[in-house]
Amino acid sequence: MVARKKSVQPQTSPQPMLLPFALPMPFYATEMGEAYLGDSLAIMKALPDKSVNLICTSPPFALCRKKEYGNEDEEEYIEWFMPFAKEIFRLLKDDGSFVLDLGGAYIPGHPVRSIYQFELLVRLVKETGFYLAQEFFHYNPARLPAPAEWVNVRRIRVKDSVNVVWWLSRSKNPKADNRRVLIPYSDSMKTLLKQGYKAKLRPSGHDISTKFSKDNGGAIPSNVLEMSNTESNSYYLRRCKEEGIKAHPARFPSSFPEFFIKFTTEPGDLVLDPFAGSNTTGATAERLQRRWQAIELCEEYLRASKFRFEEIAPVKGGLWDAGSATR
Repeated sequence: MVARKKSVQPQTSPQPMLLPFALPMPFYATEMGEAYLGDSLAIMKALPDKSVNLICTSPPFALCRKKEYGNEDEEEYIEWFMPFAKEIFRLLKDDGSFVLDLGGAYIPGHPVRSIYQFELLVRLVKETGFYLAQEFFHYNPARLPAPAEWVNVRRIRVKDSVNVVWWLSRSKNPKADNRRVLIPYSDSMKTLLKQGYKAKLRPSGHDISTKFSKDNGGAIPSNVLEMSNTESNSYYLRRCKEEGIKAHPARFPSSFPEFFIKFTTEPGDLVLDPFAGSNTTGATAERLQRRWQAIELCEEYLRASKFRFEEIAPVKGGLWDAGSATR
């Protein structure tokens, strides 16, 4: 992208300092969190430095075809996102984490991929100051074949079933504990634990000791997160239909934020989603007894997101509308 030359402005007398952006009243709230309606860049500026433990979000992707929820063109995406990234970095605690779920894109008119996710990663690290704690891959086996031109018609590509997920951190030692996200042992591992394991040197050269047969309550998960997104008759969708409110068209499964909330936070920690959509992240944080904040630009999506909290019992303090008045 060609950098624009800055115009030279005539000198003027000093202007009075502007007051900080006022944090609006929540659109709705629970005892554990608040959902805000408005521009997330502006609202984040009103939040205090180093106040958030985890920012987990899936912003609009850089896609060739425009989506109704407002995605940016691939060429402009990185420049659009960087101001948000700087605010996110400011808000994170020193041991906090930033989890960014990004879908891929093809170069318009050609069966070759954009590398915008990787270009964005480089700039997040080099310019903003983030560290890459680990890369994850969000695998959705139920995803439909796309793009149709290359996958279904010409048959020269296979379907894309993963999003890249960058787990970024403000420091080199973000808070995390994989014992909180253990998965069930495989049948073969259960047999090994039952029968015992004889220490030996494997063909790969790894020396596996008798500690390998210790029952730790589950297996350590991999960085490939298999999570289908196949809801068709969920409570959220039923309530949207009953109330005549349009559901958000790009919802991620609750298992996605649940994994990272458990992995990188503890009860009482604060979780933020600046592109909340249907507020899956906030509802999941509520269920896991984490404090949460959510920001969404579309009032219809935010109004519908309240239905997620009707399922959570008890919702401490109830659910209430706060209008648009400022504090």
